[in-house]
Amino acid sequence: MSSELLDALTILEREKGISRNILIEAIEAALISAYRRNFNQAQNVRIDLNLQTGSMRVFARKEVVDEVFDPRLEISIEDARRINPNYQVEDVVEMEVTPKDFGRIAAQTAKQVVTQRVREAERGIIYSEFIDREEDIMTGIVQRLDSKFIYVSLGKIEALLPVNEQMPNERYKPHDRIKVFITKVEKTTKGPQIFVSRTHPGLLKRLFEIEVPEIYDGTVEIKSVAREAGDRSKISVHSDNQEVDPVGSCVGPKGTRVQAVVNELKGEKIDIVKWSDDPVVFVANSLSPSKVLDVMVNENEKATTVVVPDYQLSLAIGKRGQNARLAAKLTGWKIDIKSETEARELGIYPREETIRLFDDQVDDDFNFDDELE
Repeated sequence: MSSELLDALTILEREKGISRNILIEAIEAALISAYRRNFNQAQNVRIDLNLQTGSMRVFARKEVVDEVFDPRLEISIEDARRINPNYQVEDVVEMEVTPKDFGRIAAQTAKQVVTQRVREAERGIIYSEFIDREEDIMTGIVQRLDSKFIYVSLGKIEALLPVNEQMPNERYKPHDRIKVFITKVEKTTKGPQIFVSRTHPGLLKRLFEIEVPEIYDGTVEIKSVAREAGDRSKISVHSDNQEVDPVGSCVGPKGTRVQAVVNELKGEKIDIVKWSDDPVVFVANSLSPSKVLDVMVNENEKATTVVVPDYQLSLAIGKRGQNARLAAKLTGWKIDIKSETEARELGIYPREETIRLFDDQVDDDFNFDDELE
């Protein structure tokens, strides 16, 4: 083995991040394979590499036995003791069997095996790196597009952005820099395969973690996310610290924090509402920006009936039912919205126990459209 190959091991370790020991093991395995194949030998052998000189020797390993059945794998106790009187049955004797022209044959044969081992080691390193980043956010560069995927470079590997995970209001071009959410990392025979998304609710959550220090350090918690990617989203936030305004923390000074997220999502509108463990308050908050007069809860069916002023009905329901739909996803409760007039006609409003704190609750929330106005 030449000194050039030893130098190559050092370069591979430095540039590819592959352990030198892994490379040495790959070379030893390749040399053993070359010896057995080219010299038609089936015995157990060991390769001794001298990393200082680059020399190599092949040793046959034979078990000491009373009676020899396979001379390629066994040696009699008598013959073993001629080599060393201290050998006992079941010991292993090593004898050098290095062929004269083994170096040339080994170099030719080992090259392909070593390359394969190096490739497998690289894949293992990449898989280990990215499996820990599932449900995390990364910045990538668009490389190319086809009818099924957009291929996004994440540095050491290309990730796949499927059509159904692409935002409908975005157009991607090669060399575009985009943030993506890693949804799945798979180990395949061709190496790691990484799937990413621009529509996953987790992307919205991670973007807020980046922009809002209070979320990153745990002072403010994102309780739930409802998203219709490219159009509108809602998030609910909460803080155990009474001195911290969770909604205000996410909005930021003059809306700078939420605006940074909106810009990354190409104008997707975002409602930030205050979470509550009281479904009456939480459902009322979730229907922001509409005002709520009353919320009636059916615990058994996990359903609510919400009463809103007549002039707020269309706002509460939203365009194509979007506001009500997102509110239901955000809270996990079914929401049936009634106008004040309809509720009075049905005799369900007003109630004696009607809670009239909703104006205060909704005013604490942030609605992107209101902010623009």
